[in-house]
Amino acid sequence: MNILVAGGGPAGLYFSYLAKRRHPQWRIRVLEQNPADATFGFGVVFSDRALEFLREDDAETYGLITPAMETWTDLTVVHRGTPIVIDGIGFAAIGRLKLLQLLQQQAASVGVVPEFERALSSPQELEGYDLVVAADGANSAVRRMRDFGTTVTPLTNKFAWFGTTKLFSTLTQTFVENEHDTFNAHHYRHSSAMSTFIFECDAATWARAGFERMSEAETLRYGERLFAGTLEGHPLVSNKSIWRNFPNVRNRRWSVGNVVLTGDALRTAHFSIGSGTRLAMEDAIALERALHEEGGDVPAALAAFEAGRRPIVEKLVAAADASGAWYDRFPEHMRLSPREFAWSYIQRSGRIDPERLRKTSPRFIEG
Repeated sequence: MNILVAGGGPAGLYFSYLAKRRHPQWRIRVLEQNPADATFGFGVVFSDRALEFLREDDAETYGLITPAMETWTDLTVVHRGTPIVIDGIGFAAIGRLKLLQLLQQQAASVGVVPEFERALSSPQELEGYDLVVAADGANSAVRRMRDFGTTVTPLTNKFAWFGTTKLFSTLTQTFVENEHDTFNAHHYRHSSAMSTFIFECDAATWARAGFERMSEAETLRYGERLFAGTLEGHPLVSNKSIWRNFPNVRNRRWSVGNVVLTGDALRTAHFSIGSGTRLAMEDAIALERALHEEGGDVPAALAAFEAGRRPIVEKLVAAADASGAWYDRFPEHMRLSPREFAWSYIQRSGRIDPERLRKTSPRFIEG
């Protein structure tokens, strides 16, 4: 087979590695529009045991990634200055650039080396391949070259993605108020030297604070003042840390002809549930497996890929949508007491009910 993979993120790199490992004779070309060492954002977070899907099928990659991850077993919600610890809700995180470097290493081990700083700009560039895998993110250029029935619905909250040298003991959600209204920060360590620090607010608060007129550096300084108690003197660090709205990407069709969508090009899942990278890597596994089981019959493989993955993806996306909707209304929930607020927070996706909490988080329930 002759395969073009657009995008050198987790979905594209991992699919390329799996496909070439099983089928060394296949020709796989990976194009990535950014430089090899470019990454935006800081850490990638996984829900507890999210990489367990790798353990059986790909122990080598599992063993490569997991030692580089920061892990913890509790989650903390801070409201009105009161930290509420929810035990048993574990997460793991890794720097996005570190993850990409490890996946590049795996791809290179089977002879796949991405061509960096190569952007696709015309439909003609997709011709001549047996299969085109669009793994080029939420703003996919390949997706715009075919009619997948795409909708992009931005959520209403504004958020900006920073880092900090302050190392946090757990994944923490800190909710604060000032003269402009209410804000939230998602923060967690993703390496031994750095944490991710995302803060957000609703559109009305964003306008009152005057962020539209602020530079990236001014936004950073505002965040340092706003979360001074949380940062404890540590600075925020920016990396193209611009304000944005989270885009809910959906597609009626997963493939058109021999072009198939994967990862964020296929659908996005709100960052608050920590499943985006997991979904991308699971897409890669499912697509490679379908191609193998269908003997390289591309139409049959793409049909099998969608039939097997769609129910799983839709379940996770529904949880992500519910979580994203909760964040879009978090100022309303801040009227609750700290413990009631934490109770609302932990049930926001609909995936954790009181019965499950009794098993996973007995100390929180007892409190």
